[in-house]
Amino acid sequence: MVSRRSFLGAVGAAGLAPLGRALKDPPGRTESGADRARAALSIRERAAVREFEAPGEAESANGDERRYPGFIGNFSKGLPHNGIGEVDPAAYRVLLGGLAAESAAALDAVRLGGDQKLVNPMSGMAFDLEGRDIQKLAAPPAPALASAQRAAEMVELYWMALCRDVAFADYADHPLSKAAAIELGGLGAFDGPRRGGRVTAQCLFRGVTPGDLAGPYVSQLFLTPFAYGQYLLDGRIATFAPASDWMTEISAWLACQNGQGPFGPPRFDPEPRYFRCGRDIAAYVHSDQACEAFYNAGLRLYALNAPANPGNPYLQPQKQSPFATFGIPHFLTLQAEAALRAVKAVFYQKWFVHRTLRPEEFGGLVQAVMARRADYPLHPSVLASEAAAAVAAKFGSYLHPQAFPEGCPQHPSYTQAHGGVAGACATILKAAFDGTAPWEALGGAGLKVASPDGLTLADYSDADGALVSVNGEINKLCSNLALARNFAGVHWRSDYEQGLLLGEAMALTILADQRRTYGEAFTGFVITKFDGTTVTV
Repeated sequence: MVSRRSFLGAVGAAGLAPLGRALKDPPGRTESGADRARAALSIRERAAVREFEAPGEAESANGDERRYPGFIGNFSKGLPHNGIGEVDPAAYRVLLGGLAAESAAALDAVRLGGDQKLVNPMSGMAFDLEGRDIQKLAAPPAPALASAQRAAEMVELYWMALCRDVAFADYADHPLSKAAAIELGGLGAFDGPRRGGRVTAQCLFRGVTPGDLAGPYVSQLFLTPFAYGQYLLDGRIATFAPASDWMTEISAWLACQNGQGPFGPPRFDPEPRYFRCGRDIAAYVHSDQACEAFYNAGLRLYALNAPANPGNPYLQPQKQSPFATFGIPHFLTLQAEAALRAVKAVFYQKWFVHRTLRPEEFGGLVQAVMARRADYPLHPSVLASEAAAAVAAKFGSYLHPQAFPEGCPQHPSYTQAHGGVAGACATILKAAFDGTAPWEALGGAGLKVASPDGLTLADYSDADGALVSVNGEINKLCSNLALARNFAGVHWRSDYEQGLLLGEAMALTILADQRRTYGEAFTGFVITKFDGTTVTV
C-alpha cells in the first residue's frame, strides 16, 4: 500500500516542472500538459499535508452549561420556555444530543416552541479545500453568566440601546452619551477602549483595533461616494425610523424566545440618510449580505487609487499589468472565499463549543431578578447600573430593547458572524492595499462626517491630530459593522472581538495556501494584524 508520504516522495523524484517554466512545446502538446498536471497535484498534496500537520487550537466553553441545570446561561431561543423564559430542559438536552451526534437527522428531533427554525448547525461540520480546517481554529471561553465582564458588556448594551438615536457627532455633549461614558469608565471589568484610563466621547462604543479611535466614528469606507458598475452611490442608506424599538413587553419577548413568528417588518424612515447614529448602522446590518460592505470598500479604495500592498509583484516595472492575479478581480472575489470559510468556523464555535446566550435572553434574566420572580446569579454591577434603571424607566421593563422586530437570529451568540466576515475580508483588503497610506493622501479625499440629521456630509477635523490611515479605516469598518450588531441588541462586545480574530486567522491561512500557486515572482503580502503586529504571508 502506498502511503501519503511515500507518494509525495515519488512525485518529487519525478522532477516536477516549476510553475514558472518557459513553454518548450507548441500549445496543446500532451507532454507539457502532463507536467502541468503533476505540478498541480504536488501543490495540492503539499497544501493538504501542511493542513493535516498543523496543530489545532485548544477549545473550551465557559462552564455555564454544566454549572446551571436549567441552562440559563446558554442560548435556547426557538425552544419551548416557561412563563419567565426558562427553557424546557428536556428540549435543550435533545438539542445537545443532536449536536453530539453531528447529525442533521438527530437535530430534526429537536422540539421547537414555535415556527422559527434553528439556523444551520450543520455548517459547523463542513470541510473545505483551502485554509485552516474550521474545527482547528478556536476562541477562548466566553465571559461567564455571573462574571463582572458579562455584566459590564450588558451595561454597555443597555447604553447602546438608549443612545441609538444620538448622533455620533453629538456624543461629546449629549447627556445620554456622557452618562454612558462615565458609567462604563467606572466599571473595572469593561474592556472597551479608553484614553488615559477613561472612557471618553471619542472612545464610546468604538472598536479595539489600531485606528479605531482616530477620526470620526463612521469609517470613510462607509461614507465615500463610489460607483457600483454604472450605478452611482452616494453613501446614503434606507434606515429605521427613530424610536422604533422592539421586544420591551414581556408577552412579546416571551413569544419571541419561543420562536413564535412571523414578525412584522421594521419601521423605516422615509428619508435616505448618511450613517450618523447607532440606529443607522444597525439598520444596515439587518439585511446586508456576507462581504458586501468590504466589496464596496474595495471599489472605493480602487477608485481613490489607493497604493498597492508592497508585496504586490506588479509594483516592479514590467510590460504586464495584474488582473486575475494581483489585480482588482483577484482581491474583490477572494473576499468572498475567505468570508464563507470564516462563517463556517464561527458557526462551529457557536453550536458545537460555546452555545452562548444572546443579550435579549440575558435581559430576560435581569427582568426576572428585578421583578423578584427568580434569583439568578447575575453580577450586582448590572442590577445596580444606571443603564438598567434608565431602560426600565423608559420602556417599563428591564428587557433589552431590540432594534429588529424579530430580535436576534436563531443561532447562539459567540462568536459573531459579522465579526468573522469582517476579520476575513479586512485581511484580504490589507493584502490588496498599502495600509500605511494616509487617508487624506488618496486622491484628495478629505475626512467626512455626517451631519446630526444625516442629510449632508461635512468636513471633519480631529483636534487630536491623530493619523487616519487606510488600515485604520479598514479596521474601523470592521468595528462599525460588528458593533452595529451590538447597537441592534443582538451581540456582545466579546462576540465581535473574538469573531474578528477568527476571521483574520482563516484569511491568513487561505493567503498562505495560495502563495504557492502564483507564476509571478512573489515574496508575500505585508499585513498588519488587528493586534498591531506585522506579518508577511
